[in-house]
Amino acid sequence: MGALIPEVLRAERQFARLFVGQSLSVLGDRVSFVALPFAVLAIGGSAADVGLVTAAGLLPLLVFTLAGGVWADRMPRQRIMLASDLVRCAVQATAAVLLLTGSARVGTLALLMALFGVADAFFLPASTGLLPLLVPADRLREANALRGFVQSTGLVVGPALAGVLIAAAGPGGALAVDAASFAVSAAVLARLGPVGGAEVGGGGVGGGAERAERLGFLAELRVGWQQVRSRTWVWSGMLAIAVYHVVVLPSVFVLGPVLAKREWGGAGAWTVVVIAFGLGSIVGDVCAYRLKPARPMAVAAVAMAVASCQALIIGSGAPVWAIAALEAVTGVGVSLTFVLWETSLQVHIPEQVLSRVSSYDHLIAVALMPLGLVLAGPLSESLGVRPALFGMTALAVPAALALLAVPAVRRLPANPPTGAEAGTVAVVEPGEASKEVSGGREPAPEAVAGT
Repeated sequence: MGALIPEVLRAERQFARLFVGQSLSVLGDRVSFVALPFAVLAIGGSAADVGLVTAAGLLPLLVFTLAGGVWADRMPRQRIMLASDLVRCAVQATAAVLLLTGSARVGTLALLMALFGVADAFFLPASTGLLPLLVPADRLREANALRGFVQSTGLVVGPALAGVLIAAAGPGGALAVDAASFAVSAAVLARLGPVGGAEVGGGGVGGGAERAERLGFLAELRVGWQQVRSRTWVWSGMLAIAVYHVVVLPSVFVLGPVLAKREWGGAGAWTVVVIAFGLGSIVGDVCAYRLKPARPMAVAAVAMAVASCQALIIGSGAPVWAIAALEAVTGVGVSLTFVLWETSLQVHIPEQVLSRVSSYDHLIAVALMPLGLVLAGPLSESLGVRPALFGMTALAVPAALALLAVPAVRRLPANPPTGAEAGTVAVVEPGEASKEVSGGREPAPEAVAGT
C-alpha cells in the first residue's frame, strides 16, 4: 500500500497534512466553479452579469495582492492561509443561504465574491511561499505536480458532484459544499506544526521576518519588484501568463457556459467538457511529476501555446464530444505550464522574498483577468460569441509562442548553476549602497536566467 503513496507524501509529513486539507478545498472550489455561473443565470442574470460576478471575485487582487505578499513574507504563512479559509468559508456559506432561500441578487453575489477575492489575495502568495518551507528543493516539482494533480482531479470529480448537487439542491447546495471544504482546510491549517524547530512563517526560519518588518512596507515591495525585473524569464513569463488569463480564460468562465446554455443543452454538456479538460490536466500533472526537463520554461512556453487554443475549440461548432476531446489536450498543456512555472519560481527565487514575487505574479496575471471577464460578455453581444472566441485565440497563441524568442526563457535550467548561492536580497535606496537582508550572495540574474 505504501508503494502507491508518492514518496514526497511519505517523507514530508507536514506537506502531507497540508496536501489533504487543500485537496478537499480544491474539490469544493471545482464544485463552485461550475455552480457560480449557473447561480447567476438561475436568478435571471445575463452573460454580462456572469462576467460581472466572476470579475468581482478577482478585482480585489488588484488592491490587496501586493499587501498579501508583504505580509506573507513577514508573518507565519499558515496563519494567513487559515484566516483566508475562514473568511471564504463564511462567504460561500452566506451565498449558499441566499440562493437556497431565493433571496440572492446579482449585486449581492458580486459583493460576496469581492470579499472572497480579498481573502484570496492574501492566501495565494502565502501558499506559494509556504511550500518551500515544507518540501526540499529537489522535491518541489513533485510536490507542485501532486497539487496540480489534485486540482485536475477536482475538475473531473467536482463538476460531476456539482451536476448532482445543482440537480438536487440548486447552485446554493453546491456552494454550501464549497463552504464546508474551506472549514476542513482551516482545521488542517490550524493543526500544522512547526518546521525546522520554528513556527512556519514568512521570511524564512531564523529571523528573516524581523528583518523584513524593519524595512517598511514600501521598501519590501521594492525588494520584490527588484527580484522580478532583474530576471528576464520572470517578467516575460508573467506577461505571457497575463495574456492567457485576460484573453483565454474568459472563454472558459463566461462564454463557454453561455454557449453551452444556448446550443449544447445546458449545464450537463458543459460539465462533460470541463471533466474532459480535467482528465487531460491529470495526464499533464503525471507528466510533470515524472518528466525532468532540462529547460522547464521552454517546455512551459510550448505547453501554454497549446493551452491557449481553448477559445478556438469552444467556438469551433464541433460536436460536444469532439470539443471535450480537444479540451483534454489543452488540459495537458495547462498543467505542464503552471507546474513548471511555479516550480521555477520556488527554485530560483530566494525564499524570503518568494511571496512578494508571487504577489507580483498574481497581480500582473490573475488580477488583470477581470478586464477580460467584464469585456467578454459585451464583446460577444456586439461581435457574436464565435467571432469573439476566434479573436481571443488569435491574440493568445502568438503571445505564448513569443516566449520562446526570449533567450532567458529558453535557457533557464531546472536548478540554479552549481555553486550559486541563493538567499541575498538587496534593497537599494536612492543614493545609497545596497543593504543585505540575509546572509550569502545572490547569484547574478544573468547566471540564473541565462540572459
